[in-house]
Amino acid sequence: MTRTAAQPTVPTHAATAATPADGAVERALARLPRVVDLLAARAAEHDRDGTFPYQGVETVHEAGLLTLTVGRRHGGPGAGLADTVRVLARLGRGDASVALLTAHTLLHHAEQARTAPWPAALYRRLLTESRRGPALVGTLRAPAGQPPAVTAHWRGNAWRLGGRAPYCPGAEALAWLVVEARTAEAQPRTGLFLVRADSPGLEIDPAADQLGLRAAAGHHVLLEDARVGTDAVLLPRGAAPAPDPVAAAWQQLALAAILLGTARAALDWSAGRLRDTAATHRRPLGELHAALTGAEELVHGLAARTDADPAAATRAPAVQLLAARTAGDTVQRALTLTGSAGLDRRHPLERHLRDTLSLRTRLPAEDAVLDALGGELLGG
Repeated sequence: MTRTAAQPTVPTHAATAATPADGAVERALARLPRVVDLLAARAAEHDRDGTFPYQGVETVHEAGLLTLTVGRRHGGPGAGLADTVRVLARLGRGDASVALLTAHTLLHHAEQARTAPWPAALYRRLLTESRRGPALVGTLRAPAGQPPAVTAHWRGNAWRLGGRAPYCPGAEALAWLVVEARTAEAQPRTGLFLVRADSPGLEIDPAADQLGLRAAAGHHVLLEDARVGTDAVLLPRGAAPAPDPVAAAWQQLALAAILLGTARAALDWSAGRLRDTAATHRRPLGELHAALTGAEELVHGLAARTDADPAAATRAPAVQLLAARTAGDTVQRALTLTGSAGLDRRHPLERHLRDTLSLRTRLPAEDAVLDALGGELLGG
């Protein structure tokens, strides 16, 4: 087991993190096509070797996309959910792993712009690091319905974290980790602890060998008496706060957008592969195109509605479920149409298949979503 220092300053030639300027979102979006092409060119290599896409993350940062959701009051572009979903869907076409890493960081910046959970001094530090290079932020949370894998003990004048958290995307290159932990108190509380990724007591176990999203390098994180000061802790003072539907909508629609982008890349490749037999495959490809377009409209439309009216966020669970199903079905049926060629590792379709399978595990379980939606109808 080896300890890996954080790498928030991957060499870069542009400092685009938080510069106040009108039109920053539009300029970043204009760079998307080139970024997607660069990601796609290296995606197969990183997937095959399970290596972290440092160059791809740097490219996303240089384009101004990694800090697109930094709030305007912090000097950032202040992109909303609609623009974020648009970016992630396009990045998903190039490399789903890079899109996932980008999403995690964008979500933290967006939440800071919306509710300011990070203490001001620590967030200023993150912004400073973001000006120097890619400053990725990851989250270590327990799966739904399970207790946190990390425990926080109060010793002296600080909290000490201990535990092992599996599969942390980008673990080897993160600048910060937002760690969910349960306190070892008479009345335990669950909160978030902001941990520098190069902190003493934090180690990375490079043992992960995932089916998909392999470039995300989802290694295990081991915390052994890692110190966290009181200025880097977000613990509830009383009862646990109620779930925030807007935060959930950002998370769910962001991941759904990556899924749809990956599925779109799969469909585009399949259509190119089948061009010589267009007469036979025109209709089934048209059906896939229609279904995928509908799912894209649902996700992008709800993202825009949520920007305009936060109450719309309550529809996110249903929309992400439909989008995830459509994305998975699109890739599966595209594979059926292309036959054995689609499973050839020289082609990208089998990678898109594995990535969509892996991405769907990061969304709420279908049974839980459907049960909750049914409960709403029944008034329970």
